[in-house]
Amino acid sequence: MKLANLLVNGAKTVAVVDPERQQYWPVAELSDGFRGDMIQLVHDYSSIRSALVPKHDGRPLSGVTVLAPIDQPRRNIFCVGKNYHDHAEEFSKSGFDKSAQAGEHIPEAPVVFTKPATTVIGPGDKIPRHAAVTQQLDYEVEIGVVIGKAGRGIRKQDALAHVFGYTLINDMTARDLQKLHRQWFLGKSLDGFCPMGPYLVTADELDANDIDVRCWVNGELRQSSNSRHLIFDIPTLIETISAGIELQPGDVIATGTPAGVGIGFNPPRFLQSGDVVRMEIPRVGVLENEVA
Repeated sequence: MKLANLLVNGAKTVAVVDPERQQYWPVAELSDGFRGDMIQLVHDYSSIRSALVPKHDGRPLSGVTVLAPIDQPRRNIFCVGKNYHDHAEEFSKSGFDKSAQAGEHIPEAPVVFTKPATTVIGPGDKIPRHAAVTQQLDYEVEIGVVIGKAGRGIRKQDALAHVFGYTLINDMTARDLQKLHRQWFLGKSLDGFCPMGPYLVTADELDANDIDVRCWVNGELRQSSNSRHLIFDIPTLIETISAGIELQPGDVIATGTPAGVGIGFNPPRFLQSGDVVRMEIPRVGVLENEVA
């Protein structure tokens, strides 16, 4: 099932969507009495799931605005760095990685940081240039995992039972700030630095071990990989983060990016105003944003 957070006549509407038919069905109409946001839907999903099967034609998607599926996270977004073998290697060679131990290419454990809720923007929104703060703007296509079932100390073998679904994330980065401050929070957390969307797709529609990710900049394919190339797979990430932090419904985990980011080129190819970043995960959809 594909779910969307829509802006319809100035009001936010959580909906079931069919992008191929270009139709949507408000959850409030399918499940009488539902008045919550996407996080509330994730929390309530097991009890209302049967009601969310459309029995009639929907409304046209044309003319409505697709927002980030979780546009107001309750907590920071959990993010993972250097989690594809090829990107870990290109990052190590770039000279921008000040967090690694001497001679380290592949991290010995997941590298976890966070992005605040103020980073989230939706499909079609302009990515802030922040020219007064950074001159080294970079992109990163990532699989976003949305937690559906709360838990602390989740074992790897049980982890996927806690996943509600998947979305698409652009982990925008100010490389000069990332390098200067060593800790990655500032470089990753400028306002508007987490384009997300277009949809939230329930876990039954995707195989966590076989998710394709691609990214184009101005029509040029820059990144192309698959979740099977993750250094630490999705269950491992959930086990690691939840070891001492209770994961909650609606929490988002950005799982890392493959090779092909701007700093992977020689010389680096940073984003400039007017550049268009287009990302895709099959069955999740296309996330496209222009740099303001």
